[in-house]
Amino acid sequence: MKALRYAKRLVSFDSTSHLSNGLVSKYLEMKLTKHGFVVEKTVYRDKNNVLKVNLVAKKGAGVGGLAYFSHSDVVPAEKWFSPKFGPFEPAVARERLYGRGSCDMKGSISCMLTAAQTVAWDDLNAPLYFVVTADEEVGFHGARCVVEESKLYREIVENGTKGIIGEPTNLEVIHAHKGSVEIKATSKGVAGHSSSRKNVSANLSMIPFLQEMKAIHDEVETELKWQNDMFEPPTLSWNINIKDDSPALNVTAGKTICRMYLRPMPGIDVEPLLTRVRQAGDRHDIKVRINHWGNAFFASPDSDFVQDSLKLAHRPKSKTVSYGTDGGVFTEIADKIVFGPGSIEQAHTINEWISLEQLSLGTDMYAKMIRHWCCGK
Repeated sequence: MKALRYAKRLVSFDSTSHLSNGLVSKYLEMKLTKHGFVVEKTVYRDKNNVLKVNLVAKKGAGVGGLAYFSHSDVVPAEKWFSPKFGPFEPAVARERLYGRGSCDMKGSISCMLTAAQTVAWDDLNAPLYFVVTADEEVGFHGARCVVEESKLYREIVENGTKGIIGEPTNLEVIHAHKGSVEIKATSKGVAGHSSSRKNVSANLSMIPFLQEMKAIHDEVETELKWQNDMFEPPTLSWNINIKDDSPALNVTAGKTICRMYLRPMPGIDVEPLLTRVRQAGDRHDIKVRINHWGNAFFASPDSDFVQDSLKLAHRPKSKTVSYGTDGGVFTEIADKIVFGPGSIEQAHTINEWISLEQLSLGTDMYAKMIRHWCCGK
């Protein structure tokens, strides 16, 4: 199976988000060019000066057509279930491909790369676009770079091209997902021996701030105005993490950081909550920084595009998911869905895998969609 061969090769590239994705991008650029795509690259350096590469490729002429969106970075694999092979040594067993990124989402990329080869240039009445971003797992930075710099992306938007975000959905048609907001709150103290009054723990000012954050957490978990029954769970999933820099129990913390993550949903304005976070920071001398990583995404389940996708996929109705995708950044694309092989339950796990059946079915489904929206068949 060609998709399996591609997936094994892609998994073998360690493209964890803190590293450069240059090598895997070079491989994909070579394959796309070989099979008739014109490839545009947008590059940038992340906050650690690491080179990142986005690919936006086009095959065929005309307007409209279909755009496939994916990412080449993967989450870390510091722990892995097998002593026989590592996370970047792809292995096939029990009709599954194991390896970091096999499910999220190099398996999907392999399916579309294979499907794209089944359609000759002369068969295309409308173009096929193939987008691969960096840093999806750590804030959608690659997607934002594409929006700001890619000429082909601007063409996709202006010509009404249909969009498929190829994240793992078990080939279910997804019409909505949650967004992503990061909050970083920092308190400062004076580090030193805890026996001295000259040294003050940064945790002391963080404690009353955290009490207010706990109150917000409890409110959004219980009050219906912050919930949307379209999703499971129907809440903002307000998560709170805390860390200080104290090396020992008898040393006061010089700095304490509270990081929070929430998942906005369509139809719910979270700005009043974020205003309350900022105000709490001002009251307790806490520095607050808020990053809107990605918007919530919603497409009408009754739209022609969603309904056509359901017919092609032989599914009775579209669904929603609670995770986010690059689709929260590609907001200018009117018609888009999330649709890809593999299950999100296998993504990011210590034994990440995708079934060979999903690779085969995913390839067939993507080929059908290309023929429908790019060939008129």
